Amino acid sequence: VTVDTQTRYQVIDGFGISQAFQRSAQIHGKFGLSTQNQQQVLDYLFSNEIGAGFTILRNGIGSSTSYVEDFMKSIEPINPGGQNATPKYEWDGDDGSQVWLTKEAMKYGVGIVYANAWSAPGYMKTNGNDSNGGYICGVSSTSCESGDWRQAFANYLVRYLRFYQEREGIEITHLGFLNEPDLNQTYASMQSSGFQAGDFLKVLSPTLKSSGFGNVKIVCCEATGWNDGEDILAELQSVPGAENTLSVYSAHGYSSNPSLPFKTSVSRVWQTEWADLDGRWNTAWDNLGKAGEGIAWANKIQQGLTLSNISGFLYWQGAETTSTNSALIRLSNDTLSVSARLWAFAQFSRFVKPGAVRVKAESSIGYVRVSAFENVDGKHVVNVVNNG
Repeated sequence: VTVDTQTRYQVIDGFGISQAFQRSAQIHGKFGLSTQNQQQVLDYLFSNEIGAGFTILRNGIGSSTSYVEDFMKSIEPINPGGQNATPKYEWDGDDGSQVWLTKEAMKYGVGIVYANAWSAPGYMKTNGNDSNGGYICGVSSTSCESGDWRQAFANYLVRYLRFYQEREGIEITHLGFLNEPDLNQTYASMQSSGFQAGDFLKVLSPTLKSSGFGNVKIVCCEATGWNDGEDILAELQSVPGAENTLSVYSAHGYSSNPSLPFKTSVSRVWQTEWADLDGRWNTAWDNLGKAGEGIAWANKIQQGLTLSNISGFLYWQGAETTSTNSALIRLSNDTLSVSARLWAFAQFSRFVKPGAVRVKAESSIGYVRVSAFENVDGKHVVNVVNNG
C-alpha cells in the first residue's frame, strides 16, 4: 500500500443514519426497550469509544395527518383553506421522538442534523394525498385547481426549522425537500423531475435567506440510485441558477451503486440512504457472501468514497424492530442485536472525522482495497479491506 498525502480529493462531512418513520420512538421505548438498553443503542450509534461514532443524523419532516402506524405527522395537518390562507401550524415538541434523539445525538458531538421531507402535505399536491406520489402544485407540467403551493411549502419548511430552533434549541444544518422522487410509493412520497426540483429551488432558496435561515444548507435530490441521480442532475442543471442553490447533491444506492463521480459544481455529494432491505437479519462479517454482511458494506463505503468522491455516507436505519437488514441494530422488545455492518461503518466513522480530506492511496494487490484520509488535526487514517 502506498499513500500520497499531496494528492488530495474530497472533504469528508461524515457518516450517519436515519431514524425516520418513528424509528426514533422505537429506540425511545415505544415497544418496550428499557432505559438501560436505550442508552446502549445510543452508545452503539454515536459513541466514538463504544460504537460507530456517527456524526450525521437524517430526520424526517412529516406530511401525514397523524402518527397512526409509523406515519410522520405534519406540522400543518389541516388545509388552511388555500395557498394564501394563514397557516395553522401545530408543534408537539416530540416529532415522533426525533427531538429527543437529536438532543441525545448532539450530546455525543453529532454536528450535522439533516431534516428531509418525504412529501409535502397532501393538500399541496396534485393527487391530494401525501402518499402515492403526486407533485407539488405549481411546478412545471402541473395544474391544480387550488393554485400554486410552492411558496406555501417553502414557508412550511421554514416553520419546521423555526420550531426546532426556537422551541427546542436545535439548529438544523441541512434541509431537503425530496426523497426518491423517481418513484411512486404507497407511503409518504412525492415525485419530481430535475426540472421541477429546479422550479421549487427558485422559491425555497430566497425564502430561507429572507427568513433568517440562509446558513441552512440545501440538499437535493435523493434519487433511488446513482444512475437515476445522474438523470435528475442533468435536468436540474438546465434550470438557470438552480444548481447554485445547493450545498449537497444527494442520491441513494438502491437501484444502482455509486460508481462514478457526479458531474456537478456542487461541492459535496452524499449517499444518503441505502440498506439490504430484502435479506433476512444477518449479523455476520463474512460468511456466505450475502448482501447484508459486514464486509459487503465495508466495500460499499470504500468504493463510494474512492470511486464517487462521496463526502457523506448514510445507512437507512440505525436501529429498528425488523426481520431484515434494513437497520444496523435490531430491536425486539427489550433486546437488541448488533450487526457486523455497524462495525464496518465504525472503521470509517470512528477515525475519519468531519473536515478530513481524502488523499491518494493505492494497493498493489487487486483484492486489497484501500483508502486514506488526513484529519483536521493532521493525523492520517488508512482503511484497508482485505477481500482475500
